[in-house]
Amino acid sequence: VQLQASGGGLVQAGDSRRLTCAASGRTFRSYAWFRQAPGKEREFVAAFMPSGRRSYYTDSVKGRFTISRDGGKNTVYLEMNSLKPEDTGVYYCAAGDPILSAVRAFEGYRHWGQGTQVTVSS
Repeated sequence: VQLQASGGGLVQAGDSRRLTCAASGRTFRSYAWFRQAPGKEREFVAAFMPSGRRSYYTDSVKGRFTISRDGGKNTVYLEMNSLKPEDTGVYYCAAGDPILSAVRAFEGYRHWGQGTQVTVSS
């Protein structure tokens, strides 16, 4: 299984950006994006469960970010709108088979991409 994240870059506050995670292998129960800001722990951003097409978000991105998946391309997207400086960090895509209560947990995902840097300037 390989996950290849891309789409990061330097943007200004208020801008939009789309991250892409190209996956290989089988369909997992859940796909997620996490991020890690300098000096902080990796935190959950969003998750998508293909069965039932359910999505989950951390409170700080609700209404601004949208996670989706194209099954035919085996690709997961994170559409980020109204970006804020506090959204800055390295964004990692992940895939795994967590139980529902662990969808937002780092430990719920076995497979990780390499990360893509998003920097939002004020």
